[in-house]
Amino acid sequence: MAFAVSAAAQPKEKHHMELVTVQLQLSDEQAWALAQLLKRLGFGDCRGLAQDDNEAWLMMVAAERLRQALAEAGVAPR
Repeated sequence: MAFAVSAAAQPKEKHHMELVTVQLQLSDEQAWALAQLLKRLGFGDCRGLAQDDNEAWLMMVAAERLRQALAEAGVAPR
């Protein structure tokens, strides 16, 4: 399975960020597991790994864009 993701930070950007395109090939099993992770990921999880709230929100925005890309590729757990 292959898909491309374009992402840019939105919450409280400190400076202009360029868009980054990521191409990734995953097995069906890996894609499904990643989609499950992204479905279950919450702000608290990201906040525990982030330096501050803003970085946690940036993580959440990026994770949601990745989840959407997986769903568009047909990998969307309920």
